[in-house]
Amino acid sequence: MELQKGKGTVAAAASGAAGGGGGGAGAGAPGGGRLLLSTSLDAKDELEERLERCMSIVTSMTTGVSEREANDALNAYVCKGPPQHEEICLGLFTLVLTEPAQAQKCYRDLALVSRDGMNIVLNKINQILMEKYLKLQDTCRTQLVWLVRELVKSGVLGADGVCMTFMKQIAGGDVTAKNIWLAESVLDILTEQREWVLKSSILIAMAVYTYLRLIVDHHGTAQLQTLRQKEVDFCISLLRERFMECLMIGRDLVRLLQNVARIPEFELLWKDIIHNPQALSPQFTGILQLLQSRTSRKFLACRLTPDMETKLLFMTSRVRFGQQKRYQDWFQRQYLSTPDSQSLRCDLIRYICGVVHPSNEVLSSDILPRWAIIGWLLTTCTSNVAASNAKLALFYDWLFFSPDKDSIMNIEPAILVMHHSMKPHPAITATLLDFMCRIIPNFYPPLEGHVRQGVFSSLNHIVEKRVLAHLAPLFDNPKLDKELRAMLREKFPEFCSSPSPPVEVKIEEPVSMEMDNHLSDKEESCYDNADAAFSDDEEDLNSKGKKREFRFHPIKETVVEEPVDVTPYLDQLDESLRDKVLQLQKGSDTEAQCEVMQEIVDQVLEELFKAHFRGEVLPEEVTEESLEESVGKPLYLIFRNLCQMQEDNSSFSLLLDLLSELYQKQPKIGYHLLYYLRASKAAAGKMNLYESFAQATQLGDLHTCLMMDMKACQEDDVRLLCHLTPSIYTEFPDETLRSGELLNMIVAVIDSAQLQELVCHVMMGNLVMFRKDSVLNILIQSLDWETFEQYCAWQLFLAHNIPLETIIPILQHLKYKEHPEALSCLLLQLRREKPSEEMVKMVLSRPCHPDDQFTTSILRHWCMKHDELLAEHIKALLIKNNSLPRKRQSLRSSSSKLAQLTLEQILEHLDNLRLNLANTKQNFFSQTPILQALQHVQASCDEAHKMKFSDLFSLAEEYEDSSTKPPKSRRKAALSSPRSRKNTAQPPNAEEESGSSSASEEEDTKPKPTKRKRKGSSAVGSDSD
Repeated sequence: MELQKGKGTVAAAASGAAGGGGGGAGAGAPGGGRLLLSTSLDAKDELEERLERCMSIVTSMTTGVSEREANDALNAYVCKGPPQHEEICLGLFTLVLTEPAQAQKCYRDLALVSRDGMNIVLNKINQILMEKYLKLQDTCRTQLVWLVRELVKSGVLGADGVCMTFMKQIAGGDVTAKNIWLAESVLDILTEQREWVLKSSILIAMAVYTYLRLIVDHHGTAQLQTLRQKEVDFCISLLRERFMECLMIGRDLVRLLQNVARIPEFELLWKDIIHNPQALSPQFTGILQLLQSRTSRKFLACRLTPDMETKLLFMTSRVRFGQQKRYQDWFQRQYLSTPDSQSLRCDLIRYICGVVHPSNEVLSSDILPRWAIIGWLLTTCTSNVAASNAKLALFYDWLFFSPDKDSIMNIEPAILVMHHSMKPHPAITATLLDFMCRIIPNFYPPLEGHVRQGVFSSLNHIVEKRVLAHLAPLFDNPKLDKELRAMLREKFPEFCSSPSPPVEVKIEEPVSMEMDNHLSDKEESCYDNADAAFSDDEEDLNSKGKKREFRFHPIKETVVEEPVDVTPYLDQLDESLRDKVLQLQKGSDTEAQCEVMQEIVDQVLEELFKAHFRGEVLPEEVTEESLEESVGKPLYLIFRNLCQMQEDNSSFSLLLDLLSELYQKQPKIGYHLLYYLRASKAAAGKMNLYESFAQATQLGDLHTCLMMDMKACQEDDVRLLCHLTPSIYTEFPDETLRSGELLNMIVAVIDSAQLQELVCHVMMGNLVMFRKDSVLNILIQSLDWETFEQYCAWQLFLAHNIPLETIIPILQHLKYKEHPEALSCLLLQLRREKPSEEMVKMVLSRPCHPDDQFTTSILRHWCMKHDELLAEHIKALLIKNNSLPRKRQSLRSSSSKLAQLTLEQILEHLDNLRLNLANTKQNFFSQTPILQALQHVQASCDEAHKMKFSDLFSLAEEYEDSSTKPPKSRRKAALSSPRSRKNTAQPPNAEEESGSSSASEEEDTKPKPTKRKRKGSSAVGSDSD
């Protein structure tokens, strides 16, 4: 778009912005703010509010002054500090987006006042592109492209990242006007600023990958043909001039080049790639070099828009297997419903295989697996070309698979699609197996051997990693036709032999798809696609897992409907609503009538429920009567009817649908429903209705819905949040006790009185906020919270009757400078406990630091209260750690994330304790177990440790000296006794075994210390050797 150079000042632009927004706040009219599209029922967007606030700051400083005074005022304000600098930059940025006529002037001012190289603006552009682009007003989209062009012209550092984010917004398989405009606008920037593009290797590769993919979509009309030629010229020039930069794309570059190979320019390029690779780059050895290079995730991810990526990640991380149909239907309506969208399936499959790699925890859960989504995508292909390309995308990493370079996660989905489809849909398995066999000789005949080796490596790796234990049940299955089984036996004889004798399978008559619809196995409805005739019964399951009962109803008589004259009732409506009803009545254009109807619904809903969502919900004085009175509003009638209906009633699902639609317009309905179910006598025991409501919403997930509703409640009414907390934790333990998300919401806003109230609920047994299996993870999460939030979390934990040993491993995560809150709470709790060996081990495993007094302080306290018990535990730990060879200790401490307790750590902590107790009357270090343990360690440790801890070991030597003073006759007897000589030769292990005997027994049987010490050392030395 050509922009006029504005003659006015920033003040003029700002005043225009302020003045232009007055008439746009009508009821329900789309448009809303200056930046984002919205309706009157949408909550005000926080980002938009902030940008408008910053714009108003710029306006207030520049209104009514000269241009020079305005610039001086802006610079003076910017110099006050980083927050002020950010406000001015964002204010000018917003003016650029909303005031095209003044954009050039505002950009110049922005360049003058920016102190961080436009970093704030670049970050905000990226945020808008990733999160708000779909809601952005058309004018703002145009201005955003203009601004990026200016940033590129100015050579701003980081503009290449913004260009790549812009390219990510260009959707594949979409030839709508807005998408084509965006593709062409970004291409124009890259073409005009070619020299700038050539400075960034990653931008070159990303641009080539993006536009090579888009060329396939752009055909047909003259406009698309023109754009296509520009894209071809752009890609060819970069590929020929900077081929080595494009080489970083990896094997998917070959896949994209295959799709455009019929275009003359690319035909010539293919000839050079195959026959004359050195012409492209001296370092390029041939096509095999490309095919053996794995494509980075960033390239696979760049062909999905942020919205597509968010939806796919949600399905693969939050949606339960068996409940995916509504999400797949929504995704198909949004992105896969047009003929042009066939090409998008390849992008989605490559993304799922190469980018979405779930954790082991997700893989072992009931979350929707990747293979089910890919199976659904394959069944929605409506053309043979699209189906072939989709299968190639699925198997692409198999063809040149190398276990050293490639991941098992890239090849896992294909084998699992075939495995899980065999029973319900053998045709899908058959077509994939057939494709796998035929692709080996046909992908590229000169490299047939490499492709065969890649597929074999894939199958071997699959069996080795136990993705499937054996492949024979898949390759030699009676459900496959004879020709395919013969081809599989010919191609893969190694995998067709069963490890156990094959079992004869009786083949029944083919079952019709209608019969399949009633099978309850999840695998048999895994793709949920209408074309494959899967069952919709899963949506008819109630929360207890029972199917609805379908009854026959009598046929009703036909009712002839006559038009109703509403004219007499129009006078009862207010003026704005009356005009809309008349417009609806007189209009003939269906689309216009729909728009008017939407405005009427928005206005009516806004008026009806406006009062219900204002003010506090919870009564000041909470009694049974006041609670019952508080749920008497009209809104709660919907909830009451819902509670009174049976779940198999058809009206029940209609009411849920109504609530779901209302929920989209007013998210506060969610926590109002929770309050009603908690407060109303009519809803007693009906809290499970909330789960049905959550599944009926577009979120479709109880955990997500619950967290969003509690967040809305936290922002609106903290008293209500505290009131709901006991019932939420009690009714939904699986959703609340597994993570700290809800706990963080609560402790972030409560005050000390509300904290005390929750503690009382816990101690009375009305509330459980922690479980043994998850409390440790939650407390570890809390280490990043604010100080008061952490103290609240610890107070609530201490109110529960959970043994401290459950959470003692948290000590491994605590650093004395970063986690003082947790350390102080844990220290005060430890002082109330008797030390166990595990506690002492964890305490001693803390690294020694002069400023970290935690270990010394708790050891000192235990010395005063439980000295004998502590001495025994320390002795056991010293002997246990001393008996380990030094190499094993170092390996253990480096490879394990658990308590890294070493002998040196124990000695350092004991030395600190000794110094701390030096001026007290405490005789902890005179206890026999401690002295025996020190003797044991001294006898086997090296000279460096003896020197470092000489003062500590001197205590043991004094003990030895005192133990050598018995009567002379006894000493001689001891020296000449064969038993003594025998004992002297015992290795240190014998002393370890006798460590639990009493001190008096050890003194009676102890040989001459000096000789024992020397022999002991040699014995230990030989043992360690």
